[in-house]
Amino acid sequence: MTNEMNAVIGIAIPFLGTSLGAACVFFMKRALGELVRRALAGFAAGVMVAASIWSLLIPAIEQMAGWGKLSFVPAFVGFWIGVLFLLVLDHLIPHMHVGSSEAEGPKTRLKRPTMMVLAVTLHNIPEGMAVGVMYAGFLSGSMQITAASALALSLGIAIQNFPEGAIISMPLRAEGASKRQAFLGGVLSGVVEPIGAVLTILAAQLIVPLLPYLLSFAAGAMLYVVVEELIPEMSQGRHSNVGTLLFAAGFSVMMVLDVALG
Repeated sequence: MTNEMNAVIGIAIPFLGTSLGAACVFFMKRALGELVRRALAGFAAGVMVAASIWSLLIPAIEQMAGWGKLSFVPAFVGFWIGVLFLLVLDHLIPHMHVGSSEAEGPKTRLKRPTMMVLAVTLHNIPEGMAVGVMYAGFLSGSMQITAASALALSLGIAIQNFPEGAIISMPLRAEGASKRQAFLGGVLSGVVEPIGAVLTILAAQLIVPLLPYLLSFAAGAMLYVVVEELIPEMSQGRHSNVGTLLFAAGFSVMMVLDVALG
């Protein structure tokens, strides 16, 4: 299998995870309970934190080993640019998180279901970039990024995308959308991932020296989502320990995937 074909498959895997999760709306009659949502948010947060460390930040630092004690600089700079990028998007894009009664971002006349889809779409932007930059590094011949390590990240993102697809499609169904509309809403929330991945690959191929900055940029954006959205969601209400345990499970799964396959 060619490197390019590996990249195409790797980019498609996370989107497939979202689509399969969204398809749950055809088989489940009841909306996801609050406890289930917290557990799934915790699992997703764990996967994203582990991916940010092992798949993105560590390779970014290793690629700059020639800088000696200053090898952290590109990772530090890229990380903060990623954090600030998501902060800006958070203020520019109107959205509403599942389970919330208040919209965030600028005032708009968009309906609640649309803003719920936008919230998950915003969440998925850094994930798509993370997959894209990993495959960009693989295609550029980076010694720190192999086909297996890139695939590990794709699989990890796909695993946590499966419940995300259900988290968006089931509430849309509960809001009155048809099963087909709810499914499409879940699928559309994940479309940004392959698009972001392809755009990132194209950008990184043109500016390979910036690859460490792009890796850490994706890490910063992902961790912003974790701290701003997922951790509060997993820890609210009673039985918050369930979200914490699933966070540990997600972290462990992603760590094992990255180390075992990488």
